[in-house]
Amino acid sequence: MKNYVILALAIALNTYSYGQNTSNSGKVKSIYDFKTKTLDGKDFDLSTLRGKKVLIVNTASKCGLTPQYKELEELYKSYGGNKFVIIGFPANNFASQEPGTNAEIKEFCSLNYGVSFPMMSKISVKGDDIDPIYQWLTQKRQNGLKDSEVQWNFQKYLIDEKGQLVDVVEPKASPKSDKIVNWIKSN
Repeated sequence: MKNYVILALAIALNTYSYGQNTSNSGKVKSIYDFKTKTLDGKDFDLSTLRGKKVLIVNTASKCGLTPQYKELEELYKSYGGNKFVIIGFPANNFASQEPGTNAEIKEFCSLNYGVSFPMMSKISVKGDDIDPIYQWLTQKRQNGLKDSEVQWNFQKYLIDEKGQLVDVVEPKASPKSDKIVNWIKSN
C-alpha cells in the first residue's frame, strides 16, 4: 500500500509540473534566465535587470511604426533608471523592414531618434529561427502567462520586477499609452 501511495504522489507531482513554467531546478523561468548580445556585440545578462520593470519591444528601421522610437525614447527619458528599462530587439521578420547590420541599426537609432535605451543585436522574433527570449515571451508553457504571436514590428511585452511576463501590448499602441504609463507608475 505504501508503494502505491508513493507512486500516486510521484505521478501527481509529475502531472502538476508538466506544462508548468519550470527549468531543471524546478524554479519558474523568468526573463533573468536569458543572456543576449548588444548591438555592439557585448554580452548582456538580463539578470542585471532584477527589480526593474522591463518593456521589451521588437523594432525595425523601415516600418510605418518606426516613429515609435521617438516615443520609446521619451518614455525612457521620463521613467528609465533604477525602476524601469526598455530593451529593443531589432528584427527583420516583417516585410524585410530591418535589413541593416547591427552597426547600421545603431547608427540609424542614434542619428534619427537619439536612442539611449539598451538595443540588442538583431534577432528573429518568430518562425523556425525564433530567438529563445521570444520563445519565452510568446509561449505560455515557458512564460506561465499566455501564448501570443508577434503580430508586427513594435509589439511590446511588459515584464514585472520579478522577471515575469505580465502583459502584451499590440504594435500600433503608443509606447506612451495610458496602459503602459500606468503600469510603469504602479507599485
